[in-house]
Amino acid sequence: MAEFPEPPGVEALRAIPPVLHHLPQGTTMARLCFVGSEFSTSWDTFRFYGPTTSRFDHQLPDEQGRARVQDRGIMYLATGEEAIPTCLAEVFQATRLIDRRARDPVLSGFNLAGDLTLLDLTGPFATAIGASMAIHSGPRPRARRWAQQLYEAYPDIDGLLYCASMYGNAPAVALFERGARAIPKRPVFHRELRDAVMANILTETGRVIGYEVV
Repeated sequence: MAEFPEPPGVEALRAIPPVLHHLPQGTTMARLCFVGSEFSTSWDTFRFYGPTTSRFDHQLPDEQGRARVQDRGIMYLATGEEAIPTCLAEVFQATRLIDRRARDPVLSGFNLAGDLTLLDLTGPFATAIGASMAIHSGPRPRARRWAQQLYEAYPDIDGLLYCASMYGNAPAVALFERGARAIPKRPVFHRELRDAVMANILTETGRVIGYEVV
């Protein structure tokens, strides 16, 4: 198994030239959010409460190590031809159960209203900074500490491009609040998972990745 050490510190990271990936205006993105959860979000809002258990939350905990509301916001997205099943595989990985009703999950798609500049963690840059590709599947608390330092070391990035380990390393994005300018005013697709229109894709995705659908 590839090593996945602690991040080396902001100054050490700043000494390494970033490898960037640019998503142009008009790129289609997909997002799955829960509108009925305790910290509910809509398709176009960032979550400013954190860090939670999500892999690349860049929020800083308080002095007791607890999550809190702050200026750092995060939004997890997928892109590419398999964006929708990528969202489903990543979001429901803990239970391997696609629940169409609990916490009112909503799947949305939208086209970027502006360009995004992302730090590319999908290739050898992850090794160059000392993390290795294990950053995509290793311990999440450590990955969050990497995200916190990468956010500070590279102030011009809008977020991270990473590999969705639950869906064949398909492209996924941890978008920081810096990228808010690229969120459009309205989506091109917006459906509750309980909607009958979603039945076929949920069933097929569940079959491919071995998740149950209820």
